[in-house]
Amino acid sequence: MKNKSAPAAKAKNSLPRAIRADAQRNRDAILLAAQEVFEEQGVLASIDGIAVRAGVGNATLYRNFPTRDDLLAAVMTTSVANTLATARNLSGWVDVRKALEEWLFTLTWQLRIWHDLPYCVACAQTDPDSQMKSTSSELLNATGDLLEQAKIAGIASTMVTATDLFELVTALSWAVDRFGDDEQAARRRVAIATAGVFNLGLPPVP
Repeated sequence: MKNKSAPAAKAKNSLPRAIRADAQRNRDAILLAAQEVFEEQGVLASIDGIAVRAGVGNATLYRNFPTRDDLLAAVMTTSVANTLATARNLSGWVDVRKALEEWLFTLTWQLRIWHDLPYCVACAQTDPDSQMKSTSSELLNATGDLLEQAKIAGIASTMVTATDLFELVTALSWAVDRFGDDEQAARRRVAIATAGVFNLGLPPVP
C-alpha cells in the first residue's frame, strides 16, 4: 500500500508548486511589461495595455496588482533600493553640504525616469492607502537624514523641513522631465531652486 500511495502523494504535492511557478511567471511578465510601457508611455499608460503586452488577462493583472500604485511600487523596487543605497553612501561624506546637494540632484534625476512619475509620487503623499506612500516615505526619510546632518553642521536653514525639500524635489523632477533637461541642465536647475535651503556665506565643511 505504501508503494502505491507514494506516487499519488508525490503528484499531489507537486501541484501547488506548479501553480506557484505559473503565478510567478505571470507576475514577472507583468512587471517586465509594465516597466517597458512606463518607459515608452509614462506611468499613466493604459493598464489594459500592460496586460496585453504581458500576455495575461486583466483579471490576472489585477489579482497581482489591484491598483496602479501597487504595480508602480513593485516596478520601482530595484531603482528605489539603489537610490537609498546612494543616500546611505552620501551620509558618510565629510562635506555635508556637498552630500545634500548631490542627494537633491540624485533624487530629482531618479524621479524623472518615467513621464508623470513625479505626479504619482505627489499624489501618494496625501493618500495613506497608496502603495506608493511607503516608497515615497523611504525617500522622504533619506532626505530628512541628510538635511538633519546639514542642519547640525550649520549648513542648512533650520526653517526647511524634510517634507518641504521632498516636495520641492518632486516638483523639480517634473520640470526636468517636461523641459527635457540633460544631466548638466538638471544639476543647474536643482542648484538654483534649492539655493535657499543653505545658509549663505558659510563655507563647506572641510
